[in-house]
Parts: sequence; structure tokens; C-alpha cells
Amino acid sequence: AGFAMSLLFHMTQTEVCPPSCNCKSPGEMTDWHIDCSSRKLTEVPALPVNTKRLYLQNNSLTSVPPGVLDSLRSLEEVKIFDNPWNCDCHILYLKLWLEDFSPLSLEDIRCATPAPVRMKPLSQLTGNELGICKTLLPIKCLEFFWRDLILIAGAIIAIILVAWALKFSKKLVCQINLSQYDSTGSLLGRQ
Repeated sequence: AGFAMSLLFHMTQTEVCPPSCNCKSPGEMTDWHIDCSSRKLTEVPALPVNTKRLYLQNNSLTSVPPGVLDSLRSLEEVKIFDNPWNCDCHILYLKLWLEDFSPLSLEDIRCATPAPVRMKPLSQLTGNELGICKTLLPIKCLEFFWRDLILIAGAIIAIILVAWALKFSKKLVCQINLSQYDSTGSLLGRQ
């Protein structure tokens, strides 16, 4: 049984741990400490969602694609300094993500390129220093756009239906009032 558990643990570990990283699970098998530091990585590897600690320092990362870190809901610590960060529009996702997740980690990140911002902390960069950025909507934003568009169209249709129902109800009330007036008026005329 111990051998089977050990084999299962090893198989599970190799399935969730990126091949270029060292992974540990202290205590629980659901909280991973992923150490990808000093591996000459040029991109963030696929990470398990239950990553609790992530170490990506001292690699060759220049940017992080939008959305890559969003699924790490259990993350408590990230170290991502000592990388040759290219501080242009493509770094904006990482900057905003770290502002929300770990402002202290953001303070440790220094730009390597372009030359005007070399060695400047990413946290101090403004939109103007990141260059002329065309806002590219990530897929999730486009999903919200279509959802919002459908909700707005539904609201407009509902307003039109309510207006039509009010107009129809006014005609109906007028017809009822006229029919009552005719019936009472003709009764009064006979008396």
C-alpha cells in the first residue's frame, strides 16, 4: 500500500509539476510550492491551479502573457524579480496583476529594456513610459462585451414591450370607459 501511495504521489507530482521546475507539497498534496528559479526560462510554464508559492526569479522572462496567472487562486507568494523585463505594452498585464496581488513583489521588478526605463522599478512606470499602447482586449473582456451587448439588447426589447403593453392597455381602458359611458348614458337617456 505504501509503494502504491508513493507511486501515485510521484505520478500526481509529475502531472502537475512543470518539467523544468522543482515542486514540493508540504503536508497537503493540494498546496504546491513551485520553484522555477534560475532555470533560464523564457516564458512562464503551465502551472497547476493549486500553486501556493511560485518562484520564477533569476530567469530570462521578458513579459507574461495576459491571463497566465489569473487561474492561480491559491497563490500566497510569488517571487518574480531578476528577469530581463521588457517594459513596454506587453508588461502591463504583469504590472496590473502584481498591483492587485503583491505590491511588494512589484517593487522588486526592474526594467531591462527599453533604454529610457532601464533599471527603473516597474511599479513607478506610468502609461506614457510604457509607450503607445493599443488596448487589446483579452478574450475574457470580449466575453463580457458580448454578454453586456446581449443584456443591453434584452433591456431595450423589454422597454419596447412594456411601452407597447402600456399603449395597448390605455386603448383598452378607453374602450372600457367608452362602453361604460355608452351603457350609462343610454340608460340615463331612457329615464
